[in-house]
Amino acid sequence: MAKFVLAGRADCPYYAKAELLADLLQRNLPSFSIYKICHHPKDWEGYYGVSSDMMTEMMKNIASENLQTKIDVMEEEAYYRSLIKPLHIWITSALSPVCYALLPMLGKRDLFSENTVISLHLLDIGGSEEELCSLKTEAEDLALPIFHEITIHTELSEAFRDADVVLILDDIQPEEDQALRERAIKELADRCQNYGLLIDSHSHKEVRVVVAGNSYVNLKCLVVMQNAPSINPHQFVATAIQLENEARAQLAKKLNINTADVKDVIVWGNITGNSYIDLQRAKVFRYDGAIFGPPDFSQPVLEVIYDRKWLETDFLASVRSRRCAAEDKMHRPAGLSAANGIATVLQCWNHDSPVDDVLSLGVISEGQFGIPKGLVFSMPVKFQNGAWIVLSDVEISDTLKENLIAASNELMNEMEIAFRGKS
Repeated sequence: MAKFVLAGRADCPYYAKAELLADLLQRNLPSFSIYKICHHPKDWEGYYGVSSDMMTEMMKNIASENLQTKIDVMEEEAYYRSLIKPLHIWITSALSPVCYALLPMLGKRDLFSENTVISLHLLDIGGSEEELCSLKTEAEDLALPIFHEITIHTELSEAFRDADVVLILDDIQPEEDQALRERAIKELADRCQNYGLLIDSHSHKEVRVVVAGNSYVNLKCLVVMQNAPSINPHQFVATAIQLENEARAQLAKKLNINTADVKDVIVWGNITGNSYIDLQRAKVFRYDGAIFGPPDFSQPVLEVIYDRKWLETDFLASVRSRRCAAEDKMHRPAGLSAANGIATVLQCWNHDSPVDDVLSLGVISEGQFGIPKGLVFSMPVKFQNGAWIVLSDVEISDTLKENLIAASNELMNEMEIAFRGKS
């Protein structure tokens, strides 16, 4: 079968003449097919320098009809595009591995409402425009119908415009030298301050901000929040689910079960610093032990793990080293675990968390559990009616209290470094 492409300007009489011939051939030759590409005159620059003034009245009429049809089609497309009200999602440090892992997860409709379409905005300050274009192409290649448009940005001027969701992935490399560490913290805080100011002025007032990463997650969330005073502080969270999942994975390995069968591990404190893994509510399903039950039967983790020495030493050490070990093995920062944590937060925020499940989340402290008011602190929460609620019925043991104090002191020290020298 012979296939031909006919392209030209909608107002071109010669395109009209060729179109008549193509239609005639297609009607009379069963093995002949034509694909027409009709451009608006402003989208078609020229004819390679070839022109002619030989034309008939019929060619002129068809060209006029083609042009009007093209204009009508363009206006119809513009009208239907105007009816689409996309969810604007902005991602900072879009060239990070977390963003690459997150893109296909955002395309799952169970994160948002059923008919949601997304305008995705990829922001990387000072990043390579070529790499961002490549990332955009990767996102487009996913061919996910939920993506309405994808834009790239390397400067802050238009950042967070009309944002409904902001995902902050900025990180800094750890520094051993104290002076270098303090300078890095200040630079990170300055960037987050700019983010907060722009979110406050450019985003919708109902915007939801999720902060993730491997460094100073609580501090980043707090600085952004403080610089967006017109946004409700309850719309800012720092995800601790990555650390929570790493703890669940270690417990599952010890019990020889799937990670999904360990629930309700609580992460307290400074998510990427002095944090405490609390197992007082943790439970295990489908454990092959002395007691059996139906699939929904669970047992407390502290009752099925008798090795208290392992829990107090090797368990905590392995949780903290797990991410570093994975990154060393892959020779790059791990992104999938963090992306999963962000996706979990978005899903629960939009659809509520399961009734009996506990999540760990960095949220603004109101003074509960003796934690200083105004800190972003990881606590046990659940999502209900589109909002997070801190669980109050948890036991604060002496050991937990000591760890809460240590984490609070560390966070206040980070704040003092970040804001030092500022009025």
